[in-house]
Amino acid sequence: MKTATTSVPALERGLDVLEALSQVSEGLGISELASRLSLNKNSVFRITHTLTDRQYLERDPLTKRFRLSTKFLALGLPQVGDVSLVEEALPLMRELRDETRETIQLGIRVGDEGVIIEQVSGLHPLRIAVDVGLRFPLHNNAPGKVLLAFQDPQDVETTIERIPLTADTPRTISDPDALKTECEQIRVRGYSTDYAEADEGIHCIASPILDREEKLLAVVWVSAPSKRMPKSLFANVGKQILQCAEEIAGRLNR
Repeated sequence: MKTATTSVPALERGLDVLEALSQVSEGLGISELASRLSLNKNSVFRITHTLTDRQYLERDPLTKRFRLSTKFLALGLPQVGDVSLVEEALPLMRELRDETRETIQLGIRVGDEGVIIEQVSGLHPLRIAVDVGLRFPLHNNAPGKVLLAFQDPQDVETTIERIPLTADTPRTISDPDALKTECEQIRVRGYSTDYAEADEGIHCIASPILDREEKLLAVVWVSAPSKRMPKSLFANVGKQILQCAEEIAGRLNR
């Protein structure tokens, strides 16, 4: 129970705003935030503009809605000692991009979602590209399934029971038992595949980046149109992405 000596009302209101925005990907306006949090608009105005000035929020100039900025990602990026994950991963991601000519992306888990923290765009005129900070589910794509599979086995089961298993394409794994089996296979194989399970026409292959104790730090993956990376290439590309992930881990754990 909060007491007068431990509570900081202004800070708590600011955190309430951040938590509310974290739950709504399309953002919220001042009136919506005030209504959700039972605060007056003037208070919300001051909080949101202070957070925007400090670059923790960004505001859409058309809709006037506030969203969390990517600054939060910078605060929470994994470090191994004094070594930065992104700094060590980027050269190897660029090498893999040059080999495959496809987009290479890097992500971490935040709550029950994955978040893209870096990407190296492919070399084709038509390529996969998204905004850094994009969140993605854990069940219907290659990086998400890696973030799910490389937890402790008990955590895999409880997470699958908790998250919505939406069937986004005919190939999405939406059955809990089938997804558990998929996670077991991913751990044995060392990489995960996405056979147009999240979006029609897009294939992904992902592999985990592990620390010295074999705990999951992040996930790296290649994304490509299905015509350029058909299922017949999954095994070969899987070896490439697995090698990239192991080399990144080697740089971090040296």
